[in-house]
Amino acid sequence: MKKLFLSTLLMMVCIVMSAQTKKVSILGDSYSTFEGMNPEGYAPFYPNDRNDVTKVEQTWWSLYIKAMGYALEKNDSWGGTTICNTSYGMRDATATSFNARIDRLGNPDIIFIFGGTNDAWANAPIGEYQYEGWTDASNKAFRPALACLLVRLQKQYPNAKLYCILNSELKEDINESCRTICKHYNVQLIELHDIEKQNGHPSIKGMQAICEQLQEAIK
Repeated sequence: MKKLFLSTLLMMVCIVMSAQTKKVSILGDSYSTFEGMNPEGYAPFYPNDRNDVTKVEQTWWSLYIKAMGYALEKNDSWGGTTICNTSYGMRDATATSFNARIDRLGNPDIIFIFGGTNDAWANAPIGEYQYEGWTDASNKAFRPALACLLVRLQKQYPNAKLYCILNSELKEDINESCRTICKHYNVQLIELHDIEKQNGHPSIKGMQAICEQLQEAIK
């Protein structure tokens, strides 16, 4: 009888713990990639000969998920992609932009949006603040595209908590746009600082710093 009680109690504890495990999805660019961990056909940056991150366990998102006791739901990160529909050389990025990929995040409890770096590096158009009536054409600019992205994510994943991660050392118009739009939609913006990088991407120390800053920002 005692063994049956203990067995039942253990099963109940396991069920409760399983129910409390949060599922994390990531919508990102090269900073969140790792070979074999992103959808087939996506371009990963990690591992890379010019960066000391060689194991998936060293990535910011793997470190964070492990530290919090969470589970990875989906990592939809694609190297070189922009939030808006304009990429390097003013090429059309409608098929690869963040807005094109919001349907691929599974059923998460938490969504991290980690982008804007390529928009800044590609000198994509900033545009005007626009909070409705978006089109593929309007989303060629960063501000309309980010606003559209957050609204669509909130509607498609109403039970998920959204967090935007802003890279360090970006142009101020990108930074200010993220602050303004995230505040408008009540989405927490986590502005990174002092991130060590190799070849323009977080090193092992940089990844650890991102994880620590996320833990500090998300209480």
